[in-house]
Amino acid sequence: MARILGIDHGTARIGLAISDEMELVASPLRTLDAAGEPLREIARLVRERAIARIVIGLPLRMSGEHGEAAARVEKFAGELSKALRHEVPVELADERLSSVEAEASLSRAGITDRRARREVVDQLAAVVILQGWLNERRGPAGFLLPEETQDFAWEEDQRGRRRKGR
Repeated sequence: MARILGIDHGTARIGLAISDEMELVASPLRTLDAAGEPLREIARLVRERAIARIVIGLPLRMSGEHGEAAARVEKFAGELSKALRHEVPVELADERLSSVEAEASLSRAGITDRRARREVVDQLAAVVILQGWLNERRGPAGFLLPEETQDFAWEEDQRGRRRKGR
């Protein structure tokens, strides 16, 4: 399988995340300056990393309606698709509360410095978007354990710790 690129598009910064080759886990990649040349930079990354699909967070209102932000992201998705000559599928995924979840993760990690947070919050939002998309695509069966389990014989050692038996 190939890698998938996740994008959290903002007016100031664009967060990027990438999946592993098995399409199971999303990891932060980098943050781009939205005022720079993000289309060119993303196109270069797509070629370098052999990206097979792009998932961009669509900022819907809590009611599910499209607003200005969603229109801006839809326009960006179209421009990106053109920049990639329509060779890589570009999908939109509901991103409601992804930035809130990213901020909460940073708080739980104890990262309080504004500068440090600003550098990674967009990447984490992209991770939330991409991981949600990966999980949804895999469906509930992707989270279940196999029906058959193996029994392991456990025994306690001299110190009372459990160890696998022979």
